[in-house]
Amino acid sequence: MGLFKSKEERRVEREMKIRQGVRAIEKSIRQQQKFSEDFIKNAQQAKKIGDEGQYQFIRSALKKTATVKKMLERQLLSIKNAMLIQQQAAASQQFAESMSLMAKEIGRTFGEMDLTKTQADWEKAVTQASTLEERMDLFLDTMQDNALTSSSSTEAVGDDEIDRMIAADVLAGEKAELGKLDQLESEIARELGAKQKD
Repeated sequence: MGLFKSKEERRVEREMKIRQGVRAIEKSIRQQQKFSEDFIKNAQQAKKIGDEGQYQFIRSALKKTATVKKMLERQLLSIKNAMLIQQQAAASQQFAESMSLMAKEIGRTFGEMDLTKTQADWEKAVTQASTLEERMDLFLDTMQDNALTSSSSTEAVGDDEIDRMIAADVLAGEKAELGKLDQLESEIARELGAKQKD
C-alpha cells in the first residue's frame, strides 16, 4: 500500500515529519526551561542549608541545561529557516515547470519559427535555478560555520548569568514572603482594633 505512493503523498509525509521534528524540539525547549526552574529552586535550598558542594553541583547542572536550551533554540531557528528556503525552492520549481510547459505550448503553437523565444525562456529558467542553488550553498555554508562557532564556544552561558538567575529567583521569593508578612500584620492590627472597640 505504501509502496506506490504518489509524489504528493510523499511530499505531505515529509512535511508531517518536519513538523513533528519542530514540535519535538519545541517540547525539549520547554522541558529545559522546567529543568532550569527546578535547578534554581534546588540551588536556593542548597544555599539556604549551607551545602556548598550541592550548590556548586546544581550550578553546573543549571549551566549545562541553559547551554542545551540555547542549542535547541538555535536548532529550531535553523529548521524554520530551512523550511522557508524549501518553500522558496518549491516556488522556483513550480516556476520552472510552468516555463517548460509554456515553452512546449509556444513551440507547438508557433512551430519552429519561435524556438528562439523558447530557448531564451528556458535559459532564463536555468539561470534562476542556478541562482537558487548558489543561495542554498551559501545558506548551508553559513549554517555549518554557525554550528562550528557554536560548538567551539564555551561562553554559551556564563557563571555570572547563572548567578543572576539564582539571585533573581531568591529576591522574588523574599518579596513574596514580605508580602505575606505585611498581610499578617494588617490582619493582626484589624483584630486588635476590633477587640479594643469591644
